[in-house]
Formats: sequence, C-alpha cells, structure tokens
Amino acid sequence: MTSTVTPNRSGRRAGRDGFLRLLHAEWTKFRTVRSSVIGMAAAALMLVLFAVLTGASSDQKGSPPVPIGPGGEPVTDSFYFVHRPLSGNGGITVSVSALTSSIPDGPGELRPGTVPWAKAGLLIKQSTRQGSPYVAIMVTGRHGVRMQADHVHDTAGLPGPASAVRRLRLDRSGDVITGYASADGTHWTKVGTVHARWLGPTAQGGLFVASPPYMDGMGTRGSVSTAAFGDLGVQGLWAGGEWTGDQVGAESPTFAGYPPNTSGSVTETGGTLTVTGAGDMAPAVRETLPTGGTLGEILIGTFAALVVVIVVGALFITAEYRENLIRVTMAAEPSRGRVLVAKAIVLGGVTFVAGLAGAAVAVPLGERLAHANGVYIFPVTAWTELRVELGIAALLAIASIMALSLGAVLRHGAGAVTTAMAVIVLPYILVANPFMPVSVSNWLTRVTPAAAFASQQTLVPYHQVSSLYTPYNGYYPLAPLAGIAVLACYAAASLAVAVVLLRRRDV
Repeated sequence: MTSTVTPNRSGRRAGRDGFLRLLHAEWTKFRTVRSSVIGMAAAALMLVLFAVLTGASSDQKGSPPVPIGPGGEPVTDSFYFVHRPLSGNGGITVSVSALTSSIPDGPGELRPGTVPWAKAGLLIKQSTRQGSPYVAIMVTGRHGVRMQADHVHDTAGLPGPASAVRRLRLDRSGDVITGYASADGTHWTKVGTVHARWLGPTAQGGLFVASPPYMDGMGTRGSVSTAAFGDLGVQGLWAGGEWTGDQVGAESPTFAGYPPNTSGSVTETGGTLTVTGAGDMAPAVRETLPTGGTLGEILIGTFAALVVVIVVGALFITAEYRENLIRVTMAAEPSRGRVLVAKAIVLGGVTFVAGLAGAAVAVPLGERLAHANGVYIFPVTAWTELRVELGIAALLAIASIMALSLGAVLRHGAGAVTTAMAVIVLPYILVANPFMPVSVSNWLTRVTPAAAFASQQTLVPYHQVSSLYTPYNGYYPLAPLAGIAVLACYAAASLAVAVVLLRRRDV
C-alpha cells in the first residue's frame, strides 16, 4: 500500500517570522543591486552638493546688517521719526488727520493710492537704533487704530477710515506704557498696555510716519505717506528744545526706499506738523528681505534627489518584470500583497535613512557657507531644523513608495517614472514659477503630492504685513505635517491599487 505524505507547512511562515524573512529577502535584493545602492547614495549626495553650491555661490559680503528685533527675529525698522528724549514718566497726545499715500504710476510719477498698513501716530522707542524695542499707537491706511510693540505684537483699536480724525495718546509710568484713542478728544478708549522693562531711564518719543511697499499684482512697489498732526501736547519729563526729524534705517536691507523725487520730511504750519515718511516697523518677510536665505533654499537639492529616488523606486519592481524574475519572487511568497508591502517597507526605510543623512549634512554645511558669504538666513529653532530634515527624508521615502506602486501597476520602468514625475515633480515645477497666480499655486500645494514640499517651510506669515505669501516665496497653505499627509494619501492609494491588481493579474 502506497501512502501519500503531505508536507508539514508550519503556520509560522505566514506569520511574523515569515514576513521578517520576506523583508530580509527584499533587503538582500536591494543591497545586492549596485544601481539601487548607487542611486540612494546619489540622492543623499544631491542634497549635500546643491547645499554647498547654494551656500558658496551666494555673496552678500559688505551688505548692511539685517536689523534684529527684541525677539531675535529679522525686522524692518525704517520710518520718519520726529522725536525728543523722554526721561522717566510722561505722556504725549496728538490728533492725526489726512493720512494720505502715493504709489508709483510710471517713471518718476506718483498717483494717490491706499496702502492698507500705512502708519501715522505716536511712538516711544528705546533709541533710534534699528531693531530696538518700542511701543506705538497709530492710525493706519485701512485697519483703523492699532497699537503695536516690538515689531510682532499688534492690537486693534478704534475702526474707521484713514480720513477720519483720531486723537491718540501714549502714557508712560515706570515700565508700563498705555495707549489710548478717541474720536472726539473727550471720550478715550484704552487700546492696550505694554510692560516695557527695556526702556531704560531715557527713551526717544514723538511722532512717526511709515509707508510699507504697496502690493501690485505679483510684486510690490515702494510707497510714501503723509499725515497731519495737530494739538500736540506733552506731559512729564520731556527734554526741551526743538523736535528732531530723522529717517530711521535709511540704509537698511529691509527698507525699499522712497519713490523717485520724494523724501522724508517734517514741516510746521500754524501749529500743525506735516510729516512724510516711508518704510515700516514690522517683522521682516521674504518680500521685504529678498537677500535673505531659508533652509528650503539650502535644500534645493531635494528636487534632484526626488528624481533619483523616483527612478530607484520604480525600477525596484519593474526590473523584476523586465528580467522575468517576478515569477521566482511570487513562487517563493504566494501572497503577492505581502511581497509588495515588504518591498515598500525596505525601499521606504532605505530612502528615509539616505534622505535624513543627506539633509543632516546639507543643512549645517549650507548654512555655514552662506553665513561665511554674508548671507542672512532666516533663523529657526533646533527643533524646526530637525523637523525640516525629517520632513525632507519623509518626502523622499513616501515618493519612492509611490513610484514603486506605479511600477507595479504599469509594469514598465519608463512609464512608471514618467507618471510619478508628472504627479509629484511637475506640480512643484509649476509652483516654482514666480509668475504662477497665487490661487493656482496654493491649490497645487493643497491637493497634489507637491503639498509635501511644505515640509521645507520655516517662514511665518504676519497679518499686519501685506506681502506675497506664496509657495514660491516659501509660504505654503498647509502645515508641514499636513502636506506630508497629502503625499502619504496618494502613496497609500497607489499602493492599494497595486496590491489589488497584483493579486488579480497573471505575473
């Protein structure tokens, strides 16, 4: 009698140990293919090489220093200041009327216009040094009365158009400065209080006018504003003598300057002071500090690294189809979905490590070279720098998995690479076009895989600064983690489709 013996297949093979063996097998495939290893090394090298080129090719030596605010952030601190010393406690009151602005309208010509954040009001500042702390209360072009301090703090006061007459008051008592506003000079409303421990025994106080650049389509134009100040009164320990008019920050890299044939000035007629000024007191943004650099620009090699990992990811599976090795792989592991998942884990892990290593070297090296060439890099915390490096590594890893999935779907290396480039790289190229409409750029970086480039974002938009907050300038509509999540959703969807098709089709 002949008996048939059925092989004893342990259930462990389909379990954890079996999957670990599958991972090991895929890792062995990856590391023994020279082109894959070279590709990952090239991706990391691209990040470092482009960072070196960016840092070494920049040259801002001899440029005026960027003004730094009390919080350590770059600021724009240029305005026309009519001031006197204030030693100790005191107050100042004034009425502001007829705040008007002019913007360029052709070579050497100006036309009336509205500059939303044009400012005219009262100011107490530690000194006339750029970046020194201050407290101000002001009338603005389109945002009513505001109280601002130390460039980044902004408090809303009375609403109303710039043409409305407003009475303003600043009172200093010790380290406390309080701002008030009134529509009639009788009924006063407290706008805000600032504890200004930085003032010291003597500060500079008085009137000021600032006029930031005017937003004009895809760019900005310099503007100039004029305000009339009446009923000027002071109380307390103010120095005697004449008021002194100065343009603060005339040579600052964050000052766009005056339009042609205009300048800062102060004139007095019948007790009314007419002050003309330009510039702003606010945080610096990309538009007001165009010579500054960011971590995203140091990591410009991400684009080249992305192309490399897409090619490696697609070929990781399409090469098996081309060489007809996929049948051997599937015979060794009948569960086709597990094979693809194992490939994705190995590929994503290797890409993440390579990307993180490249970014960790590129960022400090690029920063050091840029600083050596006089380039100011917008500052970030150590955590933000680490977040950017991890984000770049995650971007590259997820993109490689997406390319792998497309390779499994299309079974053709060139087709998979082309498709991945079209859905990941092409939107980024479009966003990198400075003439792309803001609405289109923001849409592309919300709903396409290019949203993951938000991982590079280190700049902060400010509501009190009108600027071009676009992806091209380093301002993304999504938070870094949300941007990475968008790309991850695309990769997960493509991987799921690949698993389904791999199970249904004949290898």
